[in-house]
Formats: sequence, structure tokens, C-alpha cells
Amino acid sequence: MAADALEGPVPESSGGGGPLLDLLDKAIGLQAPLVRKNIARARQRNPEATPAEVIRTLERMYVSALAGTGAAVGGAAAVPAIGTGVALALTAGEAFSSLELSALFVLSVAEVHGIPLDEVERRRTLVMGVLLGESGSKTIGKIAERTGQHWGRQLVNKVPMATLRQINRVLGRHFITKYGAKQGIIVLGRVVPFGIGAAIGGGANAAVATLTVRAARRAFGPAPEAWPGLAPEPTPDSTPQDG
Repeated sequence: MAADALEGPVPESSGGGGPLLDLLDKAIGLQAPLVRKNIARARQRNPEATPAEVIRTLERMYVSALAGTGAAVGGAAAVPAIGTGVALALTAGEAFSSLELSALFVLSVAEVHGIPLDEVERRRTLVMGVLLGESGSKTIGKIAERTGQHWGRQLVNKVPMATLRQINRVLGRHFITKYGAKQGIIVLGRVVPFGIGAAIGGGANAAVATLTVRAARRAFGPAPEAWPGLAPEPTPDSTPQDG
């Protein structure tokens, strides 16, 4: 698996990015040390699961968790004693929880792929690139002056740190515009009263999570056949025969 530096301190903020990017940096910093625990949880029922099976479990866990947070906040608006005002306050906290869940998912998939995550800038590139979807991958390819599939696996390990910082500055501006606007629409849907907000909130979050899962698949490509650092066991047919 990736470097032990995942267990290190919370990364410093990239600075100058505004509240949303500060929240993103905080989410990445808090979730990075939990990546291996998250993978262990995904392997709990089947310790012999292949990387591909674990990634599928991580995807299901992520979609379910994100949908659940949206439905819980949306449901609060339907309770007369709580109402829309408190639901709006709850939504602010839920937005950070969504970023945490998303960061944990992306970094966990990267770990399964054996991508080193010991540097803060690489973590930011991976998380923002996946959350921005196609526009994120295009930005990374353009600035890094490389093209090809599976940028998460092929590009992040190869581009110089100075280029990564440049990429992250551009991704940060896009992230504020696109992710912030998307969350704003979802927030309005969540606080609709009479129980409608729960359906909108959970459904919207599930849709966002599904798009993130698809973006991660494009970014990282097929899962490794064996766990990083472990050579696949030879099949009986490939074992050399004496004589």
C-alpha cells in the first residue's frame, strides 16, 4: 500500500482559496489517516477480497453514506419543531461531512491502486480532480502537457511538484465555482418542508456520489489484479514442470 506518511499530521491549507477550499483541505487532512481503516472496513466481510471487489464495496459505502446525510438534513425541515431555519444550519455541517466522505472515498481508491499519497499537493490534485469530473481531468492533462486515460494513476506520480501546485491553483478556482454552485442547488432542495426535502436531499446526494464514482473509475482505471507490493500467485498451468 501507499506510504506510511498517510498517518502524518493534518496538512496545511493551500491558502488564499476561500472558505470552501479551506474546508476541503481540512477534510483531506482529517480523512487521510483514516484511509487504511476504511479499506479494512471494506474488507471486513471478506479478507480475501480482490482489489476490484474492495473498490466496489468502497463505492457502495460512499454512495450510501452520502445519500444518508442528505436525507437526514432534508428530513429535518419537515419537523414542525425544527423547521427550515435549523435545517439550513444543519446543512452547513452536512456540506463539510460530504467533503469528508468524498475525500475519504477518493483517497481510499487511490490507496487500493497503490498510488503514493505522502504529499499534500498530490492528495489535493486527486480529490479535486475526481470531484470536478471531466473538467478536472481536462485541466490536469492540459497543464501537465500529457494526455491519456487514467490520469490519477498515470499523471499524478509523474508530474513535478511545481506543476502540481499550478494544477491545484486552477482546480481550486473551478472547484469554488462548480462545486459551490452545485451544493447551493442541493441545499435549497434539502430545506423544502413537508418531507419533500428528505427525498430531494438524499436523491441529490446519491446522484452526486454516483457521478464521483464514475469519475474515479475514469481517473484510476481498472483495479490492480493483486494488492500493491504483492506479486500475483502463479496459476498451476504457469508453474514450471520438472523434466
